[in-house]
Amino acid sequence: MSDVISEYQKWKQQGDDLRLKAKQAMESRFRELLSEAARIADEYRADFGAVLKPPSPVTAFRYKAHAKPRSKKGGKPQLAGKVETAAEKPNPKIGRLQKRLATGKRKLEEAKAAGKPTRPLEDQIYEIEDELRLAHG
Repeated sequence: MSDVISEYQKWKQQGDDLRLKAKQAMESRFRELLSEAARIADEYRADFGAVLKPPSPVTAFRYKAHAKPRSKKGGKPQLAGKVETAAEKPNPKIGRLQKRLATGKRKLEEAKAAGKPTRPLEDQIYEIEDELRLAHG
């Protein structure tokens, strides 16, 4: 029995070590790629006299750390009654956010069709979508 426990502990330690190495490798690779992209943009500007714009998924990227880290394990089991009442009674905040999102998307399409700048609208839509994700739980 103690063999199984010691093997498990060794396996767990190896997993923690691997996780730490992977984290460091990802952070390093992320920094390398950003540095390379900045260097290429500078070279492009110097050679061709124009600014190289990143694609919209990159410009819309916003990393926000969660206030409370999520655990890997499932949360507390919910009571059946609580789930049923939540399904029966829609959250008015979510409804308002969905309406704002639809309006924002409509304005974005109108701006694209008119050839106007869309960046502020894209940012606004991203913020509304983020609020919706948080409101859903």
